[in-house]
Amino acid sequence: MELRMTTTFPSISISTDRLVLRAFEEADIPAFVEMMNDELVVAWTSVPHPYTPRDAEDWVRRIAPAERTEGRGIVFAVTEFLTQRLVGIVHLHSTNWRTRATEVAYVTAPWARGEGYATESVLAVAQWLFGDRGFERLELRTAADNTASQQVAQKIGCISEGVLRNAWIARSQTETGAWTDIRTDLIVWSLLPEDLDADQMAEAGLSTYADWS
Repeated sequence: MELRMTTTFPSISISTDRLVLRAFEEADIPAFVEMMNDELVVAWTSVPHPYTPRDAEDWVRRIAPAERTEGRGIVFAVTEFLTQRLVGIVHLHSTNWRTRATEVAYVTAPWARGEGYATESVLAVAQWLFGDRGFERLELRTAADNTASQQVAQKIGCISEGVLRNAWIARSQTETGAWTDIRTDLIVWSLLPEDLDADQMAEAGLSTYADWS
């Protein structure tokens, strides 16, 4: 029997107890601009700075949809279930369809930090990837000093595999308010289907989310 390999993710939304992960919409643009201009986002990502409404429009209308339609991955806007406000992003990218492996990146809005939203949303995406799409590996990379991102990796059960030395350019703000590039190491983490053991998640205080459509 011929095996037909899927090379794009479906256009879906994923729901958890508190969140809805969906495609970006035009209405998200103002909040998205504010989120991407946050100091921590500027420091740890490679987004343009300052991040303008035109940048956000290009992301929502062209860049994010193309990630899915061109087979590279999929971008989710993370929104609160009750308020529908934008609280973050989960972005699957660098997808290898033959090995069923992909890399995840995530950002949490400054007004939503401390709520566990990054852990909840990334865990939900991982469960969908492994349970519904048959993936075998989820990888993420965190800057050596980005402890908040590393905590998310640990909470969802990722295993640290090693360090890529001097592999990333972060940004640091000077006394004058300007931003300067600094080189940093990257820690490589991975999550496999067997790492999402239900008992382990219960011990970590995590629930199982299986609502996608």
